[in-house]
Amino acid sequence: MLTRSRTLLCAASFAVIAACGDRAAEGPRASATVAPAEPSATATARATGTPSSGALRFEVQRFAVPAGAGPHDVAPAADGGVWYTAQRQGALGYFDPKTGKTRQIPLGAGSSPHGVIVAADGAAWVTDSGLNAIVRVDSKTDGVTVFPLPAGRRGANLNTATFDRRGRVWFTGQSGIYGVVDPATAEVRVFDAPRGAGPYGMTTTPDGTVWYASLAGSHIARVDVDSGRADAVEPPTARQGARRVWSDSRGRVWVSEWNAGQVAMYDPTSKQWTERRLPGEAPQAYAVYVDERDAVWLSDFGANALVRYDPASGQFQSFPLAGKPGNVRQIHGRPGEVWAAESATDHIVLIRTLPAE
Repeated sequence: MLTRSRTLLCAASFAVIAACGDRAAEGPRASATVAPAEPSATATARATGTPSSGALRFEVQRFAVPAGAGPHDVAPAADGGVWYTAQRQGALGYFDPKTGKTRQIPLGAGSSPHGVIVAADGAAWVTDSGLNAIVRVDSKTDGVTVFPLPAGRRGANLNTATFDRRGRVWFTGQSGIYGVVDPATAEVRVFDAPRGAGPYGMTTTPDGTVWYASLAGSHIARVDVDSGRADAVEPPTARQGARRVWSDSRGRVWVSEWNAGQVAMYDPTSKQWTERRLPGEAPQAYAVYVDERDAVWLSDFGANALVRYDPASGQFQSFPLAGKPGNVRQIHGRPGEVWAAESATDHIVLIRTLPAE
């Protein structure tokens, strides 16, 4: 029987380039490792904040994945499961919350997967810095297809990906590149970032605009998906270390500012910025994710916590992590669920929103 930690929390209710790579042949079904989730210690996390009438409630659960996996990024699967990149084991993992079991799909010799996103057909797409390639994993067969970057683009340090409206996969590389894979043609194009090293997080707004954040370059950039041109946009705080980005339902771009310990929002319509420092003495904002209520979730390495920010009220609430440290590097979710990976402890975390009492 699966043992998992669970904590019920009350929290305030808020209103809220251009070259073509070869496509590797898709081989037979990859071997899989199946392992039950390990029992995890009782969570001691408590949400801090001021509850209000009609408060939302949150249930926190923590699940073990295979030891040594080093889960980096997570993405909810189409069937209710969760994909995660097992970075230290060169595999893509799948966790089934119903059974508590995992399977891991090897991606190839030298693999070091970073980001994962899920396509409309359920396939998982992975940015793999070890293979210097974008990798597709079929959700039905576990078949692995590798899209190498073009010759001359070695050491891209691939990071994060996002889909455009045509189903193409855009991706970033911290060496100073960004690019796109067209699954229909297997063409891979790579572009030089206009300000060099740093492209990291990536997102697509509801109108189809693609943005990336540059950690080393301390800016965000809008990508023209037709020409491939990227235009930088400067946040108000200098050298803030823009790390990850996520769009809300209105097309506003939310940014985790690593060096500054801030969450920032850029409105492309008004071209205006807002920035807020996370609570605590020395915050370090790493991951950012915007949920279906347009609440903004961040991971704070300084406080070893997940943080929920309500843009309407300007309030923060903190959910301390059980792992010490947890080192959550990416957050994702689906309605009612926020998923995160404790990369330092081989656990993934679920914060489930429950109906108000």
